[in-house]
Order: sequence, then C-alpha cells, then structure tokens
Amino acid sequence: MPISLKLPDSLLAELRRLAERKGVSRSAIIREALASYLPHAAEPAAGSFADRARDLAGRVEGPEDLAGNPAHLDGYGG
Repeated sequence: MPISLKLPDSLLAELRRLAERKGVSRSAIIREALASYLPHAAEPAAGSFADRARDLAGRVEGPEDLAGNPAHLDGYGG
C-alpha cells in the first residue's frame, strides 16, 4: 500500500545520503526505520517503575533508610 509523506529538506537530504551510502532505496531506509520503531512504540510500559528498575536497586551508595528517615531531610525546605 503506497503512502506519501513530506519531509523537511534537511531530513530528505540526510535520507538520500544514507540510502546512497548503503546502496538501497530511500523507501528501504524508511521501512527499516519504521520496523525498528513501531513495535516498541506500541508496547505499553510493563509494570511499575519499581518493577522495571528492580535490577538497579542497591547500586547507589548511601544510607539504606534515605527515603524513610526524616533526619536525612534536615536543612531542606521550609
């Protein structure tokens, strides 16, 4: 199914250069870009931020009770 799109001159020039360098059509570059982008854009974020960052927990040095101990807030705010 054909589509058409308008690109700014600078983006079109970049697309032409890339297609020439790779020896493929501009359409092939656009298809490749969409194929890599669209599956990720359609996926909803899985779980909470804490679920997604679980493997990073404990990687920062500092007090273990930073989030729950009001003594660490001395000097901040009001």
